[in-house]
Amino acid sequence: MLTLEGAQAGLSWETVLKKREGYRKGFAGFDPAIVAEFTAADVERLMQDAGIIRNRGKILSTINNAGLIRDLQANGGSFCDLVWSFVDGKPILNSWKDLSDLPAQTDLSVKMSRDLLKRGFRFVGPTICYSFMQAVGLVNDHTENCFRYKVNR
Repeated sequence: MLTLEGAQAGLSWETVLKKREGYRKGFAGFDPAIVAEFTAADVERLMQDAGIIRNRGKILSTINNAGLIRDLQANGGSFCDLVWSFVDGKPILNSWKDLSDLPAQTDLSVKMSRDLLKRGFRFVGPTICYSFMQAVGLVNDHTENCFRYKVNR
């Protein structure tokens, strides 16, 4: 999800969702142990792959971030535990009346961004982090009139 959120930066979600399968194929099923070992030849292969967003910086960030996740796992940690630590293991349940009320970033997404950047992650600005938090369930931002609003409440 972090890769897809980073890929979405500056683009529409529809664009990214249409390329999700291309990302899955191009990035070895998102296996960090494999992606972390990608070479310059893999970067060039991906730059020619119309199934993904061909942005060198985004491709390189995915490889970089995979290496950091692999290293975290090798040291007994997990990326899952790391990101859930920002919400103390429990989703934040917001109550928004309208989609226009939703923020693009929060103090918590700024904190996550700073932490990830300090660890060496790339394409993890506060807006990307907030979108990631929403996508993986760290934050429930469904509006009160949405059928998904009451899930997990």
